[in-house]
Amino acid sequence: MNEVDMYISTFPVETQERLEQMRKLIKEITPEAKEVISYGIPTYVLHGNLIHFGGFKNHIGFYPGPNAIVTFKIDLVNFKQAKGSIQFPLSQPIPLDVIRKIVLLRIEENKLKAAKKNKA
Repeated sequence: MNEVDMYISTFPVETQERLEQMRKLIKEITPEAKEVISYGIPTYVLHGNLIHFGGFKNHIGFYPGPNAIVTFKIDLVNFKQAKGSIQFPLSQPIPLDVIRKIVLLRIEENKLKAAKKNKA
């Protein structure tokens, strides 16, 4: 059992299922990303931090950074947000289509950042 498996196993079954849904989707979209625990939560690293998510009592926290939240503000209008985070309530289905779009955006952002860094 790796660190992320251990993290997910600490939650109630319903929360575990939602965390695994997000994990599976992220791994499908970006199998080359490294899966680690950072800041105490599951993190995917590809040319830097890509996405973080975490379980809480009443929601799943999703941390794509501020640009993704601004870019998809219409898709996220029904969810509580902060500068770089979104809360997906456990009382609602996880919006996997929105998460897919956000992860794809973050991959492109990180690839561009890496390309610029390599040119410098």
